[in-house]
Amino acid sequence: TDAGALVTDWARRVVEAAEAFDAGAQALRDRRDSRLRVAASMTIAEYLLPGWLIALRGERPDTAVSLLVGNSAAVARRLVTGEADLGFVEGLSIPEGLDGTVIAHDRLVVVVAPSHPWARRSTPLQPAELAATPLILREHGSGTRQVLDAALAVHGGLAQPLLELSSTTAVKGAAESGAGPCVLSELALGEELSSRRLVKVPVAGVRLRRQLRAVWPGGHRPTGPARDLLSLTGRDA
Repeated sequence: TDAGALVTDWARRVVEAAEAFDAGAQALRDRRDSRLRVAASMTIAEYLLPGWLIALRGERPDTAVSLLVGNSAAVARRLVTGEADLGFVEGLSIPEGLDGTVIAHDRLVVVVAPSHPWARRSTPLQPAELAATPLILREHGSGTRQVLDAALAVHGGLAQPLLELSSTTAVKGAAESGAGPCVLSELALGEELSSRRLVKVPVAGVRLRRQLRAVWPGGHRPTGPARDLLSLTGRDA
């Protein structure tokens, strides 16, 4: 009948539309899963992330990964503005507008060149002495600087800059040259300490332990390759 033909034609068009929708949705999923945009603070990007990305490559060989490296404040901005899918930061707390989870712990240490008087100290540095000494520092906005300032603020002081540099490598180089003491992640100092190009200085009464976090846009749990990378750090969203 004419009515039956109309129903059949309508049903066919509905099925075709549903199939087209499914195909489009799958194409979007495939495109999303074919790339991963990661933003990471410098210490994590240099000393932890490479191993995780190699492992991800083994699980997802067709996923193209791009990496943006900056301080923790810059990483947070990339996520909030949609320029990154997953981020890794160092610091005291999860940046505003983001969700996250602790993936590891780290410790900041004071180091000097072997020629510096502190290299021959027989007693630990006291908080007031560290706060009063000009230091080679990372810039404001870095997780390293944030943790150091917070640790010294407990004792009524803030870190005094001798130099403010925007990379861990530059800070280490300045300290090795004898410019002055610096405070950096122990993760970043393995080679320099083992070769004694830099010497660790003990510090009493200053909490320099910090948390390393994976972070992502608030209210949006990681999916696809971002979820897989997060699981490779040993943590889940």
